[in-house]
Amino acid sequence: MTSDNGNPFERNLGKNIANYTPLSPLSFLERAADIYPDYPALIYQELRQSWAETYKRCVRLASALKNIGVSEGDTVAVMSPNTPPIYEAHFGVPMSGAVLNAINTRLDASTIAFILEHGEARVLIVDTAFYHVVSEALSRFEHSIIVIDVEDPAVTDGQCLGTTSYEDFLHTGDPDFRWSLPQDEWNAISLNYTSGTTGNPKGVVYHHRGAYLNALSNITGWEMANHPRYLWTLPMFHCNGWCFPWSLAAIAGTSICSRTISGAEIFYAIDQYQITHLCGAPIVLSMIINTAEEDQCEFDYPIKVMTAAAPPPATILQAMEDRGFHMTHVYGLTETYGPAVMCAWKSQWDDLPAIERARLKSRQGVRYQVLEGLDVIDPDTMIPVPRDGQAVGEIMFRGNIVMRGYFKNKAETDKAFADGWFHSGDLAVIDPDGYLRITDRSKDVIISGGENISSIEIEDTLYAHDDVLEAAVVAMADEKWGETPCAFVLLKSDSTATQESLIQWCRDNMAHFKCPSRVIFGELPKTSTGKIQKFLLREKVQSFE
Repeated sequence: MTSDNGNPFERNLGKNIANYTPLSPLSFLERAADIYPDYPALIYQELRQSWAETYKRCVRLASALKNIGVSEGDTVAVMSPNTPPIYEAHFGVPMSGAVLNAINTRLDASTIAFILEHGEARVLIVDTAFYHVVSEALSRFEHSIIVIDVEDPAVTDGQCLGTTSYEDFLHTGDPDFRWSLPQDEWNAISLNYTSGTTGNPKGVVYHHRGAYLNALSNITGWEMANHPRYLWTLPMFHCNGWCFPWSLAAIAGTSICSRTISGAEIFYAIDQYQITHLCGAPIVLSMIINTAEEDQCEFDYPIKVMTAAAPPPATILQAMEDRGFHMTHVYGLTETYGPAVMCAWKSQWDDLPAIERARLKSRQGVRYQVLEGLDVIDPDTMIPVPRDGQAVGEIMFRGNIVMRGYFKNKAETDKAFADGWFHSGDLAVIDPDGYLRITDRSKDVIISGGENISSIEIEDTLYAHDDVLEAAVVAMADEKWGETPCAFVLLKSDSTATQESLIQWCRDNMAHFKCPSRVIFGELPKTSTGKIQKFLLREKVQSFE
């Protein structure tokens, strides 16, 4: 029998140091070094670095940052390709209490300057290959910043901007520095800027708890065993590499690093290092599929590939599966720590025809294990749409792997979290089995004669054509219909396809009112993560008017 003091489980059973530790992915690194000290953590060119060595270097980095006055809540920016320093920064920076800001290496000087200023970076660790653009960026603002240069022997034309090199800086740190986990798992661990295609980019703040949970959910959702050999094709600056730097520490995997990526380099890494896992946008899949035969290699084991960004056409997924890669399709945003939705596979689909399996895999799917809420909701009524595969609504998220908010931008944060959900801006339907399927970004829907046309549906139809390498569709003004689809297409090198033949292909494979009225051939502009920059295509279309 209990007294009137309330819940008996809440009396004398509080948190203490023995039963509660704030969640942080930093603990994964310490465990990997403790249990697997001699296992390989990083491979880069001639470098082979163990988990014990990696841990010591990260501790030194944390100590060196503290020695120059970096403290809790300060921002440390890093601009680097997928090489060991940026991997080490994912641990060493937050071990100092600071917040990691990994910067997109393809940005222009004005955007880099904005990010460094807005993010209040105290320190910038920068690869010398980016000397010119960073030098221009630094000249654009008055903010005082300490620059540390990463000097890579592979860079022959780089120049230093700071007064010390990364390696010399590490040697100022104490390898026995006593770092600590955050006092609160809600503390910021990283700051990631959105693409900023319609203005200045927004700074997305991640916390230690979300990073910890998504790192583990990557492992369980992808069924990763201990000690995978992971090839870095996805930039580590993109959503902190979808949290995979921390995932790999949790299971003592090996990161194979590279400054650049191509189909030939991917097959070389498979041959040399027996790669088991890699991630990438559909453009990476296209690289693999279209690699010259002499640059490919044979492999007799399953290589797992996780893909996201623009919805991958079923034909590309099938081509990857036919080549021997096991595909997993995920979906997310910078605001959700990268992937937060996965097309979880079901065994009853195994015996379906290949193209049907690929079609099922092209759907975005269901929520990650650590995402509490995922739904497709009418943004006007906030009522979930029927699960009929037809009713369109906006994808919305809720849970521990949704960002804290936008840095120094309360108005946009409040807007994003209206009505208790994070509003993605992506439009989708939910099929009867509960799997969501993106139909378009809200800004990419084409409204022709009052009918909504999905640009993704047209793109999928174009990708099914044997001659099409890449495709993107945007709205073009039309006097009669208001808007009509305009397709931008990159053809394979030996193609003889014409505008007329591709429009006819679309007419043969979809409703006529959805077909593009114009096809423009040539290279498609992309972000560093392989997403086609439709805003640039929309600007180009406006010049036709």
